[in-house]
Amino acid sequence: MQTVETLNEGLKRAFRITIPAKDIDARVDQELKSIAPQVRMPGFRPGKVPANLVRKMHGAALEQQALQNAVQEGVQQLMADQKLRPAMQPSVELEEGGPGKDAVVKVEVETLPDVPEAKIDGLKIERFVVEASDEMIDEAVQRLAAGQRSFDSAPASHKAATGDRVIIDFEGKVDGETFEGGVGEGMSVELGSGRLIPGFEDQLVGVKANDQKTVNVTFPEDYPVDYLKGREAAFEVTVNEVQVAREVKADDEFAQSMGLEGIAQLRDLLKAQVEQELNGLTRTHMKRQLLDQLAASHDFPVPESMVEAEFDQIWRQLEHEAGHEEDPAAARAEMEKERGDYRAIAERRVRLGLLLSDIGQKNGVEVSQQEMNQLVMQAAQQYKPEDRQRFVEYIRNEPMAAAQLRAPMFEDKVVDFLFDKAEISERPASREELESAIEAEEGHVHGPGCGHDHDHDHAAKPKAKKSAKAAAKSDEAPAEKPAAKSKAKAAAKEEAAEAAPEKKPAAEKAAAKKPAAKKA
Repeated sequence: MQTVETLNEGLKRAFRITIPAKDIDARVDQELKSIAPQVRMPGFRPGKVPANLVRKMHGAALEQQALQNAVQEGVQQLMADQKLRPAMQPSVELEEGGPGKDAVVKVEVETLPDVPEAKIDGLKIERFVVEASDEMIDEAVQRLAAGQRSFDSAPASHKAATGDRVIIDFEGKVDGETFEGGVGEGMSVELGSGRLIPGFEDQLVGVKANDQKTVNVTFPEDYPVDYLKGREAAFEVTVNEVQVAREVKADDEFAQSMGLEGIAQLRDLLKAQVEQELNGLTRTHMKRQLLDQLAASHDFPVPESMVEAEFDQIWRQLEHEAGHEEDPAAARAEMEKERGDYRAIAERRVRLGLLLSDIGQKNGVEVSQQEMNQLVMQAAQQYKPEDRQRFVEYIRNEPMAAAQLRAPMFEDKVVDFLFDKAEISERPASREELESAIEAEEGHVHGPGCGHDHDHDHAAKPKAKKSAKAAAKSDEAPAEKPAAKSKAKAAAKEEAAEAAPEKKPAAEKAAAKKPAAKKA
């Protein structure tokens, strides 16, 4: 194999490798000898088919496979000989080739930079100390009680109000034609939950049992069913029943209904949860201070391909969010004005990710095999039992998917290592002060960020998520290759969930949608 370097500019490298035709032919001959004993042909005893006939039957396929294998091994040898560390998958293009010809292959690759020695001395971080107050615990108890409420049938004369629940049958039509999944019976809808497509729940406010009503809505532009995107639909709704929420008192009886001794034990449990939440907010605030200092003191070139991949991920989420705005066109115009800011965010994310990874590797930070096994088993629990082993096998066989699972824990360990190195001061603060500090930081370009998961089930609206804009400016720095991380995540989910995705009733699918994240 002959190798010629054609480009060496910054992190970009390009090569032209030539694989002699005789090497490819040798591979074909070797494979022919391997399969010849198994070839069957009328008029010949098993294993006695002449080599020229075997070549005639299988030669084209064997030549193609031999070429692919030769190119793959050639690229691997190139990477090893040149000691290249690819930032992304190399671009490989066959420029010349064919039966009896040398294969000339163009290889383009962007390499990872040599990360300079990290400046981790002199880091100073302020920790907000927030106590879990009785008021916070009271609010947590009330939220829990509200979530446990039950519903009773309302009198026939009762008009449904926000917070009530209605049981409906419906038939949806677009251009006068019923569409797939547009018919349902006995669907329960809590008014004001925001679970259905915009305008559907609002038009049910005021209905009574046995009412019939036409609900007119427009499917969002990003609706997961292509033929319904942006289409106007009319739902003929029959109200079977209106239900009102029964008041739930947060007392000993309520706590005992949950298997606890009384309200005191419930408050102790909720206090621990509040403290855990406060610790999470405190860590977020500290981590952002840490990353700001690292970003300010480190500047080195990063691969454009990784930045582009990270920017594309951020931009896709922003476009998704803009589609839910009242004026999508105006939202997209605002995005375009800030395109440069988001590209800077992507570049910072990549740089911080490479820096954290380098710090961890040089200081012996690692995720043990036992910890990795626990991560795999935890992730597998999100799938149906029959799909869990398939997911586990996929992670074992796909290094990028494994890296995706490992990255958050690795990053947390690197951050903890840096916290131990930093000078940390403490000051008492309220929850409002802590949250305000975090929100203020989201108003600046912090860098590491976007990464929402989206299922494609349009049956129900999940809990609200942080807006794409705020998420893009948060500080979830990828500790491993950012672009590889997002790809591995998608691949792992697609592979493991393909056979058994969670599905909702078709009727509910038609009437409901995915969330429109609030704008930061």
